Amino acid sequence: MTGGVGVTPLVAGHCMNVGAHTERGGAWRVRRYPAGFALLHHPERGPVLFDTGYSERVRALMRRWPGVLYGAVTPVRLAPGEAAADQLRALGIKPAEVQHVIVSHLHADHVGGLRDFPRARIHLDGAGLRALAPLRGVRAVRRAFLPDLLPDDLAQRAEALAFRTAPPGLDPFETSADVFGDGTVHALPVPGHAPGMVALVVRRAPDAALTGDGAGLVLLAADAAWSVRALRRGLDVPALARLAFWNPAQERASAGRLRAWITAHPRVRVIVSHDDPEVDRA
Repeated sequence: MTGGVGVTPLVAGHCMNVGAHTERGGAWRVRRYPAGFALLHHPERGPVLFDTGYSERVRALMRRWPGVLYGAVTPVRLAPGEAAADQLRALGIKPAEVQHVIVSHLHADHVGGLRDFPRARIHLDGAGLRALAPLRGVRAVRRAFLPDLLPDDLAQRAEALAFRTAPPGLDPFETSADVFGDGTVHALPVPGHAPGMVALVVRRAPDAALTGDGAGLVLLAADAAWSVRALRRGLDVPALARLAFWNPAQERASAGRLRAWITAHPRVRVIVSHDDPEVDRA
């Protein structure tokens, strides 16, 4: 295996939602939720993105039909310079230098900046693309999917994750995808919130063992929960939130597998898309 992979959590915009819709017992007031993404510093592949957050393109689509429906249900806030491409430039990374983007799922808050990385291979679960790509108009917006966010040359740049029998240490997951074939980044299938959603287990330290206690590992759990606390404690989402899930039964099963894996790896650092990153446990 190659060296470890650095993980820098970043935020590209925020969505607005009622706290009681995201957590049982939450307050009936509007809260800001970050649209998180992550910059992975791979020793051989260079800068790699896990999702992209929002972009000005998302806000533009929300000003016309049918995107206005998305904006009405989920208002978006994006400050100047907050898009993923702008943040990478501020870090000294040109968008054209990004050769790989791993997509957790195709909701607008995760692929909003995808077009800003024209040279990147786009790694994703093909099941999600097959389920959502045919949708248009209101049917697409109902699934938080805005087709115009996808690059025109997606067919040429998309690389379906190859799921195979998971290595020891990733159980109860039966399958996983070794994204780069070097053991540094494993994609786990966690469908339900959206079709084909994946989480990532990243080896930040080269000697971090999947069969260990989680030290040196980072779990990027995408939208498997609204908060790290909910994922670690197994807190269920409110019934109203489940109405928006692609497959509620799948979502419950996926969250249960992630919680079981976290319990077996208590020192892993957990990061979800819509919460502040967990404090580094190294």
